[in-house]
Amino acid sequence: MTIERYETGPRMAQAVAHGDLVFLAGQVAADVVGTGVTAQTQQILEQIDRLLMQAGSDKSRILSTTIYLADIGTFAEMNAAWDAWVDGQNPPARATVEAKLAAPEYRVEVVVTAARGTP
Repeated sequence: MTIERYETGPRMAQAVAHGDLVFLAGQVAADVVGTGVTAQTQQILEQIDRLLMQAGSDKSRILSTTIYLADIGTFAEMNAAWDAWVDGQNPPARATVEAKLAAPEYRVEVVVTAARGTP
């Protein structure tokens, strides 16, 4: 079975597909200068849409999501963006935790595993 890698760099790929599964690297906002949790979450969700599309999937096929927040006190802000985006008919399993992220300007990071194909 072939392993497909998307948006690869010297250290990692942004997405890897194997068989019927797609694994996304932890996604952080591309433009974090002066942005808060809601804006960063919206950027990340757009990136997730793009990566899933490249790998032959979409948000309705997400199986599991882990969301890392630099401050759990921003949970409601993140959820506002999430709730506007998530496929309410096909919500994934999800965990949200507070964690120290790779750089202080990052407020949110999202990891996704999805099935390939269309529902």
